[in-house]
Amino acid sequence: MADGLADGSPAASEMPARVQPAPVQPAPVHVDVVSDVVCPWCYIGKHRLERALALTPNTPVEVEYRPYFLNPWIPREGIDRKTYLETKFGSVERYAAIAERVAAAAAAEGLVYAPDKMSRQPNTLDCHRLIRWAHGTADPARVKQRLMDLYFAQGADLSDRNVLVQVARDCGMDGDLVRRRLGGNDDVEPIESEANAAKDAGIEGVPTFIFDSSFAISGAQPPDYLAAAITRIAGQRAKMTA
Repeated sequence: MADGLADGSPAASEMPARVQPAPVQPAPVHVDVVSDVVCPWCYIGKHRLERALALTPNTPVEVEYRPYFLNPWIPREGIDRKTYLETKFGSVERYAAIAERVAAAAAAEGLVYAPDKMSRQPNTLDCHRLIRWAHGTADPARVKQRLMDLYFAQGADLSDRNVLVQVARDCGMDGDLVRRRLGGNDDVEPIESEANAAKDAGIEGVPTFIFDSSFAISGAQPPDYLAAAITRIAGQRAKMTA
């Protein structure tokens, strides 16, 4: 007797398995972080965002760091830190109370904020250029974190190109190429344009977190607050595509 059923059709065990379509993966929630590497609350806010991402492991998220100039009036070579504090806050002593509050918030995140080690206040245009150049060859978040760690914990002068080249090398970038690019004007105009556009859009305080270009949160908010925003945006998107 021929294999299969009487009518010649294949037995059930011989039927080809039906291929199940792969589940559609949701597009990641996009978070633009508008911040500056010399902003202490941006330093703290970055860490809080990373903790928020750990609270939402089942929601895909992509983070992109956008430039902002906290002190656009500072010259490219930077200025003395004492002069900066006197110009912006009136005196070094007046800033001391603010520094204590920032140091306490940083310590709660496991971060070091050591203003006593800072002797120069840098212009951050070249820092933002370096972060931009990390795309495709390194991790921009790692470059940004390294710059912040050096400045806030060690008092490094981020206007010094030798410091920036070493950061590039530490993060897996081509240091010689970075040095050559820093010597020219690569990406100066787009960085300045983007930073100015943020202020024109009404962003006056950083960090500012923009979720899917539709919802913004200003300030170094707690991780659970940021995590709730991520979940909210992901839920709204799911309803729209259901």
